[in-house]
Order: sequence, then structure tokens, then C-alpha cells
Amino acid sequence: MDALEIARWQFGITTVYHFLMVPLTIGLGLVVAVLQTAWHRTGKEEYLRMTKFWGKLFLINFIMGVATGIVQEFQFGMAWSEYSRFVGDVFGAPLAMEALLAFFVESTFLGLWIFGWDRLPRRIHLAAIWIASLASILSAYFILVANSWMQHPVGTEIINGRAVMTDAWAVFTNNTALVTFPHTIFGAFAVAGGFLLGISWYHLYKRRQSGIDTVDADGKVVVGESATLGRNRDKIDYRVWIKSLRIGAVVAMVAFAGVALSGHAQAQLMIQQQPMKMAAAEAACHDGTGFSLLSIGDLRSGGATTCDDVVGVFEIPGLLSFLAHDNFTTEVKGVNTLLPEYQEKYGTHLPDNPIYGDRAGTEINYLPVMEVTYWGFRLMITLGGLSAVAAAVALWLTRKGTVPHSKWISRLALFGMLAPFGANSAGWIFTEMGRQPFVVAPNPSFEGIDQVFMYTAAAVSPGVSAGEMLFSLIVLTLIYAVLLVVEVVLLTRYVRGGIGSAMPELHDRPDDGQKDTDVLSFAY
Repeated sequence: MDALEIARWQFGITTVYHFLMVPLTIGLGLVVAVLQTAWHRTGKEEYLRMTKFWGKLFLINFIMGVATGIVQEFQFGMAWSEYSRFVGDVFGAPLAMEALLAFFVESTFLGLWIFGWDRLPRRIHLAAIWIASLASILSAYFILVANSWMQHPVGTEIINGRAVMTDAWAVFTNNTALVTFPHTIFGAFAVAGGFLLGISWYHLYKRRQSGIDTVDADGKVVVGESATLGRNRDKIDYRVWIKSLRIGAVVAMVAFAGVALSGHAQAQLMIQQQPMKMAAAEAACHDGTGFSLLSIGDLRSGGATTCDDVVGVFEIPGLLSFLAHDNFTTEVKGVNTLLPEYQEKYGTHLPDNPIYGDRAGTEINYLPVMEVTYWGFRLMITLGGLSAVAAAVALWLTRKGTVPHSKWISRLALFGMLAPFGANSAGWIFTEMGRQPFVVAPNPSFEGIDQVFMYTAAAVSPGVSAGEMLFSLIVLTLIYAVLLVVEVVLLTRYVRGGIGSAMPELHDRPDDGQKDTDVLSFAY
């Protein structure tokens, strides 16, 4: 067992799990704020119902996101103490601002929004959800400032073996952060759009299945009502779901356009700042201009793919050059060209320093795990594109006012909600693993090798054994598995309950399944 590898698995598992909640919280929070604004301006009942229903799902996700995010702070000191010492002077400012200016504001005003229904003046109550949602976006920016510094350190110098901030403005306006932020936020809106679309499709299908809504000879919807199913199955209920579906579809398509444009800018920066990451993402062993649609490794190699066993199957000439340089002719450096450059700049072996433990003096592999970077990059693009296409198809299929009476399409719409989540996770895994073997990647604009960077091998806590790390990995993974069950059960329960799960006053039936012990009754 190796403490470093176990620590990386632990951080990866807990962080990716936490990031499942983050984009939905960011995207859904702003959607709820817009819906409540629509209700405030129009007074229409459907917007009130939409606000309360989607707002309750937002709260469930927010609570779980906080619970899973707390562990991230403790991991820095528990498993990555050397890393914490190295980056502490730089990370202190953005993380403190994230907590004080963003998260505390978000939590405070979200509390006012939860308990302020029918207590606060309507405009103040509306302002509370807007401040909370905007604070969550601001919180994301400060976190991304810290992460972007790891990708491209600026505004610092090394003093006594630690990175010390010398220019706070440079850190907070890091060009890497400025392109990563919109890319991440648009990704969050893609998640929110798919979430609205899938759940709304489910409820429209249930209305079709129960015979509440029918279609005429032209295929147009005939909206009905059901007195036996409670007041939450009236014509307003129909308007809630059809409007939510269309809003979700539009948000998903606009978000994908934003993700694509910001991703293009991000890729161009990546070529300059971390060229090996982009070369690994393309399995580009040699200099060239083509974008690989499919490359495979030699299955007989029996280990990680290297440039000795990569076989290109199909590529689009010139596309990689366009992504990198906005033209179709400038060659992009491949792995075989970059490896000697990295070795010349940063050395071929880890320094003979006790901080590296048993790895001191071992050869450095500057090539990230090519399978992860190559397929992670493609999975991110593919799942994001499928989400946008699905949103466009959904708008077309519901153009006559309702969803098709098809069970398999309904199930596909529900499972389709997972695609933007998968795209976000794949993108983060690619981003973080692609900069290995560095935990803080070197800035290529600095001259010489005496610059700000840190090998992952030097970041792990020296006093933590592999056994202790394995124990914490198992415990945290089990706890997160339980939290995942809780999250899914709560979301499923309230999604199935429809509007009545957020507005129990709409229930007429004694057997509606609602209980006085509802754990979220405080948020009605």
C-alpha cells in the first residue's frame, strides 16, 4: 500500500462526489430566484408553485452539498499537510473570502428565505433568494481562484520553501480563473436545465398515463383536471410542468453554447500553460494539427498507455490547431517533443529530499494517465453535447403542448438528467489528473527552474501511514455512500410528490402520504 496513492483516491472520491451537488446548487438557485421574480411581477399561481417545488429540491441539494463539502477542508490538514504549508499563504485569502463574503452570506439569506415565507415583505423575501443565489456564484469564483492558482501560479514567490503571495490582484485576476469561472458556471446551468427538463417530463408523462391530459386528432394537448387526485393535479399543475420543461430545455441549450465558447478559450490557455495536459488529452505523441476522434492503446501492453502503444484510428485534420491557435496550420507539440523539454526544465528525477519519502531520487513521469485524460476529455464533450441535443429534441417533441405517451422515452428523459452531471465530473477529473505529476503546476512564463511548483509526491502528509489513510478512505467512502442514499431517497420522494410535496395545502386526500414528521416541513 502507498499512502500517496490512497490519499489521491480519497481526495478524488470525496471531491467528485461533493461536486455532484455544487453545480446543481449554483444553477438551480438562480433558476428559483428567476421563478420567484416572475411570480412577484405577474402574480400567476404557476410561478409560485414552481418556486416552491424547485426551491425545495434546491434546499435538499444545498444541505447535502454543505455536509459533503466540510470534509474537503479537513482533508488538507489530514492527508495533505505539506501541500497546506506550501500553498497556505496564497489560499488563505480566497478561501477566507469564500467563507466570509460568500458562504456565510449565502447561508444567512437562504435562512431568511426559508423562514421568511409570509413573514417578510415580498420584496425583501425575493431579495433574500437573489442574494443567496448570487453569493453561491461568488463562492464558486473564490474556490476557482484557488484552484486556478494550482493550475497557473501567479502573484507569488518562493520564500523559505513556501509560496508567499506578493500580488493579491494578480492572484484574483488570474487569466486561468477568468476563463475557468464562466466555463464552470455554464456547466452548472447545464445541470440545472437538464434537471428541470427530466423531472418535468416525468410529471407530464404521469398526467398522460393517468388520463388527465389527452391529445386531439391533431396531436395537440387537451389539458384536464382530476378532482380525485387532489388540487395539485389541476390545469395550473399542467402549466407548471410544461413551463418548467421549456425553461429547462432553453437553459440547457444556452448553457452548452456558453460551455463550448468558454471551453475553447480554456483550451487555448491550456496549450500555453500546460501543454502536456493537452497532448495527453489528444493522445498526440507527435507534433501535428489533427484532432483525434479515436485513438486506442495496444491491449497487449498490459499497463498504462504510452506513446509506444498508441494507435490513431481517425482524426480531423486541422481541428486541433484551430482549438489551440484559431487557425488550421500551426502545429501543436506532441508528447515526444514535450517530454525532453519538461525533463530539461524540471529534471529527470525527484530531488533527494526527505520530503519525498521513498520516492526521493526516483524517475519522474511527466505524462499523465493518458486513458483518463483522453477519454475524460471526450466524455466531457460528448455528454455535454448529448444534453444540448436532448434539450432541442424535447422542445420539438413537446411543441404541441405535452410529451409523447411513451414509457421508454420518459425513462430516457429521466436518465438523461445524469448526462450533464457526468460531463461536469469528467471535466474536473480531466483537469485535475491532467496536470500530474504536479499538484501545483509550474508557470511556463517564469524563467528557469527555480519557480513556483510542487510535485504531488511532496504534498502528502509525512506522518500519516498507508494503513491510516486506507482506514479514512474506507470510512469516508462508506459515509458518503450513506449520504448518497439519503440524497437520492429525499429527492425521489419529493419529486414523486410533485407540487403537493412542497405545498401540502394543495392535498385533499387523507392518504396523500404526507406526515407531520416531514423533515423538510420547516421549508414549506
